[in-house]
Amino acid sequence: MRAAGHLRNFSANALQLVANNVFGLVIFYVLSTGLSKADFGRLNLALAILLAAFNILSCGMDQLIIKKIAADENRESALSLYIIHTLITGFIFYGLLATGYILMPHTSVYQLLLFIGMGKLMIYLSAPFKQAANGLEKFKLMAWQSVISNFVRCAGLLALFLLHQFDFKIVVFVFIAGDVLEFAIGLALFKRSAGILITLKFNKADYLNLVKEALPQIGVVIITSSLARFDWIFIGFMLSAIKLAEYSFAYKVFEIALLPLSAIAPLLIPRFTKMFKRDDVNIAGMKFLVRAEAIIAGLSVLLINIYWTPAIDWITHGKYGAVNERVVFFLSLCIPLLYLENLLWTVFFTQGRLKMIFNAFIITLAVNVLGDMLLIPIFQNAGAAIAFLLACLAQIIFYLSKNNIAGLRNVWQPVLVCTLCAVVAGQAARLWIGVNWLVIPSSIILYGMLLLITGQLRRDVQVRMKAVFG
Repeated sequence: MRAAGHLRNFSANALQLVANNVFGLVIFYVLSTGLSKADFGRLNLALAILLAAFNILSCGMDQLIIKKIAADENRESALSLYIIHTLITGFIFYGLLATGYILMPHTSVYQLLLFIGMGKLMIYLSAPFKQAANGLEKFKLMAWQSVISNFVRCAGLLALFLLHQFDFKIVVFVFIAGDVLEFAIGLALFKRSAGILITLKFNKADYLNLVKEALPQIGVVIITSSLARFDWIFIGFMLSAIKLAEYSFAYKVFEIALLPLSAIAPLLIPRFTKMFKRDDVNIAGMKFLVRAEAIIAGLSVLLINIYWTPAIDWITHGKYGAVNERVVFFLSLCIPLLYLENLLWTVFFTQGRLKMIFNAFIITLAVNVLGDMLLIPIFQNAGAAIAFLLACLAQIIFYLSKNNIAGLRNVWQPVLVCTLCAVVAGQAARLWIGVNWLVIPSSIILYGMLLLITGQLRRDVQVRMKAVFG
């Protein structure tokens, strides 16, 4: 029964991620081909700034609320305090944004931030209900809450594109409409299905305790938000909107390749929280999970690189394929590292080692920012991808140096082996066969053979699956 429950949770989460990524891919394709590179770059610059700002405003409470609700620690009070936090911080931020527009009304960046920010404020206000659904392990509810905005945007933008009415101002309106509907419909669904009362009761002592508990995570959120979009903002201001358009296209495909990780990650926090609370650490299950994730990540590396230039140049009419080939290669090497990074982060977070996580992200941000400042002026967009790869490596090394679970000391080995197998399989298939339709099946077969030779694919899959879910 427990295995069936975990499978249902995974399926619901995976379905919403597939839907969101399909909608997101359509949105991104329509925007990237329908808008000029300059307008596409300006839109992505505004989105990058707002995403970083609203992530910082959460102060790390989102993950903390998931943990508290999963551990059944006064759920209604925790949810109430987080709702109040989002209301206060969200409207203060938007007020500052409006003030900036009043002071500099002719600045195009402020105009775009003000209008796009209206919708992103609604997404920010809907966050408490999504995190509560996650903590309650109501992944079907969370799935419905999470797809509304992307569905509306996808339908609206696709209609505009097909009707040849693709105006930049109308595109902005569609973004706002999708975000507002996600808040309104998501709130209604939560009230109907969550089984937890929504109240707005502010208790100063409880709120300060919540802030104090989240304090180490606040620094992590500031750093991760900066890390996630610093390269976009740096490229947008230091190079050009056109260069940002090219880099953001490559980065979007990179994010789509992380779809399996996005499906797995939300399941781990409540699962690991309960496991460490019972003091029953499933080492065999964790090690198998690392190996399975490394195989999936390696396959992602292989498939992204093998047909990037011909496929992307074909669907974007030569705009984003060859120009991004080096960028995509270095970004793809980050995928296996991010799988391992997420698992180690989840272990340390559920152990309550927030200060150590904060130190890890300080190191990561320092490496990334320094790398961007040194490498982007020299290698442009490829420099940003290399800097991100170095930052991921730095975080993994730090996490492994602080790991206190003996069985996880060598979890990096499957990641390294599977990544090397993917790179070798892709290069060998291209060398022997060339670029044609046979490259993909040949490279996958070669990848599988290398995994068997190196011992990453074994016959104990069924036993290990029971170890993970049992």
